[in-house]
Amino acid sequence: MANPSLAERVIARDPRAIARAISLIENELPDGAALVGQIHPKTGRAFLIGVTGPPGAGKSTLVDRLVAEYRKADKYVGVLCVDPTSPYTGGAVLGDRVRMQGHAEDPGVFIRSMATRGHLGGLARTTGEAALVLDAAGYDIVIVETVGVGQDEVDIVRTADVSIVTFVPGAGDEVQALKAGIMEIADIFVVNKADRDGADRTAASIESMLSLEQWPADAWRPPVLRTVATTGAGVTELVETIDRFRQKTDVALTARRRARSEWRLREILERRFMDHLEQKVLAPGELETLLDRISNRDVDPYAAAQSVIARAVGSAGGAASLSLDHVGVAVADATELVSLFDRLFSLATDSPEDVGQHRVRFVGTAGTTIELVEPRTAESPVAKFLQKRGPGLHHLCLLVPDIDASMAALKQRGVQFIDEQPRPGAHGSRIAFIKPASVGGLLVELKQK
Repeated sequence: MANPSLAERVIARDPRAIARAISLIENELPDGAALVGQIHPKTGRAFLIGVTGPPGAGKSTLVDRLVAEYRKADKYVGVLCVDPTSPYTGGAVLGDRVRMQGHAEDPGVFIRSMATRGHLGGLARTTGEAALVLDAAGYDIVIVETVGVGQDEVDIVRTADVSIVTFVPGAGDEVQALKAGIMEIADIFVVNKADRDGADRTAASIESMLSLEQWPADAWRPPVLRTVATTGAGVTELVETIDRFRQKTDVALTARRRARSEWRLREILERRFMDHLEQKVLAPGELETLLDRISNRDVDPYAAAQSVIARAVGSAGGAASLSLDHVGVAVADATELVSLFDRLFSLATDSPEDVGQHRVRFVGTAGTTIELVEPRTAESPVAKFLQKRGPGLHHLCLLVPDIDASMAALKQRGVQFIDEQPRPGAHGSRIAFIKPASVGGLLVELKQK
């Protein structure tokens, strides 16, 4: 095929294309998202093995041995090693790949290090998408090795089909085994470096923790295995246990992958929504100003979040987020007009309500409501309007979901308001008027119910 696309080269297992694809995804470039869409139909065949545990547990050496075992079975293996981020380059500190140099020349193995880039949970933010690339490339087994983790860094369970939690004797693991968090995500426990003193004690502590649970007869009870990764002891048994887990939980695997998809979708939505806020909704420096207002107790976090969300929905929906609430008509005395509406058009009129210097009545129609506004004092704005122009159309009122957010957004666009802050309106509403000069001479009212 002439000039195959990057997606086609990935599917053909071209190592350069795979490396390029993962880089696009890792850097969160638009081309990376497009690529995922192109290769996604080819995914779902690989089995993802997650290897996690505290620093120094020998995860990298264990992964190296797992790769060797699967290659003996003629399986294609992809490895994603999540490393700490370099303080100088921002990339991964390539300690894990150094331990796997024995597979560097094997065309059936692809190894890639990924930097956490400040992301918590033991993984890089885009590890899941990188695993999709290897899946689409036809790798039978994809092994994800987390950075050294603590008790609550458990993102691996949302990425892998089977989670292996690795411990090492003599590092306080008999105490760690009694804690929640990482202990609860394991499908298989591995006590690595089992030739050290204390291995039996660590294994016994994990077994004691497991004995506290009530395991249904047909449920998978996480086994506790012992390995010496440097010599390969126990690794064959680990692979056999992984295969048993895969066979026993084959039905549950679909539900696990669906839950993983849900978690990933929510994460992407959160990230994309924040990007939308910062790039399309909030003005430069506005987020910092909002944080200052929260710190100064001028606004609470929930109100601030609701205000920003309302603006985001408005900016995304455009005119769909606005509606015409009513047309305001200035009259010197609404009594005669109310009678005419009833006699000529059978339109009912609400009871009069005093709002500030005005008395208002609402006339309901099948479409737009008409607001009749009459002055209560000679100094009211409507009285001055009548003196200058006489009875007639006074203003249009637009209904907005969040008047504070709408005012802030309009002010950023140069709109000037008669009311700098919303004030009480009819029926318990909040209103604010825009200066006619900002909207071509028309008086526009914003209203929030």
